[in-house]
Amino acid sequence: MIDTHAHLDACDGPASALLGRARAAGVRAVVTVGSGLPSCRSAVAFSEAHDGVVAALGIHPHQAGDAGPGDLAALRRLLDHPRVVAVGETGLDYFRDYAPRAAQRALFDAQIGLAIELGKALVVHSRTADEDTLAGLAGVPEGAPPVVLHCFSSPGMLPAALERGYYISFAGNVTYPTADALRRAAARVPAERILAETDCPYLAPQPVRGQRNEPAHVVHVLDALARARGETPDALERQIEANAAAAFGLS
Repeated sequence: MIDTHAHLDACDGPASALLGRARAAGVRAVVTVGSGLPSCRSAVAFSEAHDGVVAALGIHPHQAGDAGPGDLAALRRLLDHPRVVAVGETGLDYFRDYAPRAAQRALFDAQIGLAIELGKALVVHSRTADEDTLAGLAGVPEGAPPVVLHCFSSPGMLPAALERGYYISFAGNVTYPTADALRRAAARVPAERILAETDCPYLAPQPVRGQRNEPAHVVHVLDALARARGETPDALERQIEANAAAAFGLS
């Protein structure tokens, strides 16, 4: 199994312990995500230090109000690292509105450009910003780079996302009792476009709700997705592994 979105630098305890528990649970690989330059540098360091860890690097929309050209230039240099497989997470967040929306859109556009330039997957955060997220992504050439809608929570975006061939990644919130709409969305995603993640240390799945989330818990997301889709966890795990390999260039 692959946890396609984890924030190892925000998790409790040493990465070696987190990854040891993940391996014991059957998780063989983790995409650790940097949010902002210090976090991105930590993500690169984790990828260098631990087998089975690769990195995605971006400047989060919450940080858009403070990001300048120098930050984007520094991010561009970090993205050249061979263990970096994606740009992001980037995107739009109109729920928290921690940064001006115009600044969020400009930063999103700039990181879309980096993904296109480098041919790396684009990991997208979108919250209460469906229309502007889809508009921003409209200029991405079909199939290059792959677009991953991380922690998918906007069923209204699904028709356009599937028409454009985006990957749809589900996190721990798909396991919550109130998440029927998300589970129905998961059942509609084509087999070759579904992914699973923890977004740890956030959004612990229902069986471990109230605990700090970690990569080992992605198995609970897998189980919920398999039930929603009427598939066996083993079959879905193999499909998600193949999808993650295709999206992020993993072997």
